[in-house]
Amino acid sequence: MAETPNPATTSFPAPTISLPLGVEILRTYSGALICLEIVFGGLVWILVASTNVSVPLLQGWVMFVSVTMFICSSVYLALFLLGLAEKINTDWNFMDMFYHFIALLFYFGAFLLEATVSSAGTYVNSTCIRRPRGNIMTFLDYREYSINVAAAIFAFIVTLCYGCSMFMGFRRWRK
Repeated sequence: MAETPNPATTSFPAPTISLPLGVEILRTYSGALICLEIVFGGLVWILVASTNVSVPLLQGWVMFVSVTMFICSSVYLALFLLGLAEKINTDWNFMDMFYHFIALLFYFGAFLLEATVSSAGTYVNSTCIRRPRGNIMTFLDYREYSINVAAAIFAFIVTLCYGCSMFMGFRRWRK
């Protein structure tokens, strides 16, 4: 007599994964982009943290985004490296696209805010002076100005990486 399958095990479909698991993920474009997101996102975090935060509201958001996406991308990569993605029943192609879309929106905003902080200054006797519309005036020397510009450039690079990852995730999801 044939055994009847357990209904609890047959009621859930297998997870949909187009990306390889284990170290093979690092040999794909998606895995390489996730690694670049982590590296350049960490650089944004380090660069913004190494300056005197001149505009806390704007640069606070940049710090929040860079730290949060650094952690989320590291966890996301670890799920694939450790093979845990196949144990979690979900459509990983959709999750890949959705995660990278949200990260793209966050990092695009962070890039714009960091670029705003960098471009708001003018030089007077080798000191960058910001003239906000309020009563507060912020002085930046050339070193801090350069660090803010570098953070804006790396935030743009990370934004591009998340955009490419989102596009590739969208193509996998639509197949």
